[in-house]
Amino acid sequence: MAFVTRFAPSPTGPLHLGHAYAALVAAERGKRFLLRIEDIDTTRCHPDWEAAIYDDLRWLGLQWEEPVLRQSNRLPRYRQALAALRAQGLTYICTCTRGDIRAALSAPQEGVEVIGPDGPVYPGTCRNSGHATGAVRLNMSEALDLIGEAAFFEGGTRPGVHWLDKNRMLTTVGDVVLARRDIGASYYLSVVVDDADQGVTEVTRGEDLFEATPLQVLLQMLLGLPTPFYHHHRLIRDEQGKRLAKRDDARALSKYRAEGATPADIRRMVGL
Repeated sequence: MAFVTRFAPSPTGPLHLGHAYAALVAAERGKRFLLRIEDIDTTRCHPDWEAAIYDDLRWLGLQWEEPVLRQSNRLPRYRQALAALRAQGLTYICTCTRGDIRAALSAPQEGVEVIGPDGPVYPGTCRNSGHATGAVRLNMSEALDLIGEAAFFEGGTRPGVHWLDKNRMLTTVGDVVLARRDIGASYYLSVVVDDADQGVTEVTRGEDLFEATPLQVLLQMLLGLPTPFYHHHRLIRDEQGKRLAKRDDARALSKYRAEGATPADIRRMVGL
């Protein structure tokens, strides 16, 4: 089987050393290498940053298949996936604001606030409310009841077979948002649809996203999509051990390029 990998940045800022490492790992592990632009959050994405992504990756010596998939062009496909989940009775409308959620979680009967891959685990306030408009949430309990045993294979920082722990998903993931009024689909929904439609066979990404993988595997099962192999790699960190973020402009590839660095220098900096 020819491994198909992808690099999927969001055009919301400059690529840094961590992005370079992620892109190089994906390209070197795949027989086919795809580039996907995750620009579904149009309020934060900008064409200039997208152009800079192409420029930086070409400078690194990477090549990818054309055409490049852009999430902003795929809203009908995401709505189709949402409709499939709704038809199974697995979604509901939520009108809670972030303030509402914080207030609900601070109530004595809710106990200690738990932070999951989607932020504070939602207490299910709107689960039976019957609202007509608002954010679309996944009913995690109903979804987990529909699937049998499920697992994914991890070949990176935590190698082996990982089974979905249903009790853990209820308490540490909860009823995640699948779509908002201003954003047609969440990261979790769009990425599983895109990976399946692009034929991605191995997802390579940073180990900070490992905890989101069980949720994505669950969505794959509910939508009848294949589950790829996963390879979560180490993160590139600064001198204080903090992982790099787009606000770390001092680590931007464009800055290193302007100072005369070569692609070989970048590989050395990230340990390749």
